[in-house]
Amino acid sequence: MHWQIEFLLFAILIVAALIALNLRNLLAAVVTLTIFSFMVALLMISMGAVDVGFTEAVVGAGIVGIYFVAAIFKTTRKSED
Repeated sequence: MHWQIEFLLFAILIVAALIALNLRNLLAAVVTLTIFSFMVALLMISMGAVDVGFTEAVVGAGIVGIYFVAAIFKTTRKSED
């Protein structure tokens, strides 16, 4: 049963990465990358690295996602040519 959970998490990782690469909306891409990072944290926890998984969840899915969203809202969509 343990390998099925890891396989499912790997499949979600691949799907989330492909979706994030193909999105044109930056905010949707950030949300997808946050989901990717959270799935990596769950995968690390399922493999027994609880401290690394917790750090990935806090830093990768939490703080970095907030920074990306803040950076998106501070930029404009149109170039100033």
